Amino acid sequence: KSVKKGFDFTLMVAGESGLGKSTLVNSLFLTDLYKDRKLLNAEERITQTVEITKHTVDIEEKGVKLKLTIVDTPGFGDAVNNTECWKSVADYIDQQFEQYFRDESGLNRKNIQDNRVHCCLYFISPFGHGLRPLDVEFMKALHEKVNIVPVLAKADTLTPSEVKKKKIKIREEIEQYGIKIYQFPDCDSDEDEDFKQQDLELKESIPFAVIGSNTVVEAKGKRVRGRLYPWGIVEVENSAHCDFVKLRNMLVRTHMQDLKDVTRETHYENYRAQCIQSMTRMVVKERNRNKLTRESGTDFPIPVVPGVTDETEKLIREKDEEVRHPDRELESHHHQHEHDTILHIHCPLMNYAHTHSARVTSRYPVPVQCEHLRQAIIFKG
Repeated sequence: KSVKKGFDFTLMVAGESGLGKSTLVNSLFLTDLYKDRKLLNAEERITQTVEITKHTVDIEEKGVKLKLTIVDTPGFGDAVNNTECWKSVADYIDQQFEQYFRDESGLNRKNIQDNRVHCCLYFISPFGHGLRPLDVEFMKALHEKVNIVPVLAKADTLTPSEVKKKKIKIREEIEQYGIKIYQFPDCDSDEDEDFKQQDLELKESIPFAVIGSNTVVEAKGKRVRGRLYPWGIVEVENSAHCDFVKLRNMLVRTHMQDLKDVTRETHYENYRAQCIQSMTRMVVKERNRNKLTRESGTDFPIPVVPGVTDETEKLIREKDEEVRHPDRELESHHHQHEHDTILHIHCPLMNYAHTHSARVTSRYPVPVQCEHLRQAIIFKG
């Protein structure tokens, strides 16, 4: 049924401009998603904010249909001040969760469209030593919301030994900073040795060192996708040159379903649990307020006054009790000095404008007919 219906997959790409995100996406899925893209100059990028753009493409391979949604984040990390530039990305992921939660809680749940982000490819610059502060902050802000797969961009700028060292350094820093990237599931014990070896190689490839190219060049009499340099050709689909094939197989063939399962069972369930907890707290709060209203004998809830503390509310309730049960308080107030206060209050219950006047004493209870006036006396103390 799933094969007949086809699959939905949402992939997010994030990282600074110029790291080859668009080229890699086009290389992965053999499409051209960025035909009408306009590149901003340096001055325009100073005040640029992070945008979220979506591209949808239908891919069919061997009769299996895949509806792929690519979510891009142009402007990320480009401004002079990058404080919380990941917030719009986190908000977008939460919005998709919220939309799915609303659809799931609605009446018609048959054809729910799943726009939740299943995987985020985060591009790490090959220049510099390991992760930069922006990389750390971005991944820490999003690792509880989405499956992060780190990618070492433009790996053809590094020698094989530099790639190896950089991968080890990045893996150590990810562990050191407590970043939870996507964890490949462990192999079952009954799997064959080739599959186990393949799985081990995949785990050791993190972060995937990738090269992207949309041009076909001729190498040794064969036409291959790659990059032509004065000293030779870098082949995109050659495992000895980069991890492009491993990344593509992992995303589209071997781990797509697991990425979707982890999104549904872990990240979405965490979001859903938080929503239900906050809703429950609101319901309990409302019930307590209604219970308090019923106990005080009023037909309408006591108005919420800004800045009123729990202590003030307690005093209000005590005053309310005094007014409703005068006999109890008469004895305790007998020896107090008399102190008069005149209250003037507009009564909204009456059809014509007028004010009530009442003499409130600390010694005797107040004989009040108007509910609004009684409330005012309680509030004024």
